[in-house]
Amino acid sequence: MPDPLTIDRARTAVLVMDFQAGIVERIPEPGRLLELTAGVLTGARAAGLLVIYVVVGFRAGYPEASSRNQAFGAIRQSGRMLLDAPDTVVHASVAPRPGEATVVKHRVNAFHGTDLEVLLRAGNRDALILMGIATSGVVLSTVRHAADADYRLVVVRDCCAEPDAEVHECLMSKVFPRQATVTGSADLLRALGA
Repeated sequence: MPDPLTIDRARTAVLVMDFQAGIVERIPEPGRLLELTAGVLTGARAAGLLVIYVVVGFRAGYPEASSRNQAFGAIRQSGRMLLDAPDTVVHASVAPRPGEATVVKHRVNAFHGTDLEVLLRAGNRDALILMGIATSGVVLSTVRHAADADYRLVVVRDCCAEPDAEVHECLMSKVFPRQATVTGSADLLRALGA
């Protein structure tokens, strides 16, 4: 039997990744995902954890999006995900509270080209709780980077989403456990004492 999940409140940050209107709308039936994520955020805030939002967004003209990049070149062509546009705003049910930092990224990985590492190091945080959309995108990329950077990781299975359920399940059951603790929101909230 695995050891019970423990969270060092003083050294843990919660990353809420890509819960933006234009991304949430692409997930089938997002209501339960948003409800569970809001519940984890309530528990994390009550426990005094640092909460950081990570969003994808681009300046007018998309100077950060290379046409050589298949994913971001397509976004550039679509006219989507411009900073301050309605599709880049974090969904209201899981929106940041005053004083919570938002990191803007221009790639899939939450760390690449952002100041996330600075925020975590300044706050003396070496453990991360990850929630995000999509499991095969920001969550996978961030798990890989953060594990290589020696962060302790918890991935909240039911607070991550992926349009392809089979891909989500494969990552959660076979890939992430090699570098992270994978848990459900209820078990995480118990560990937080919520």
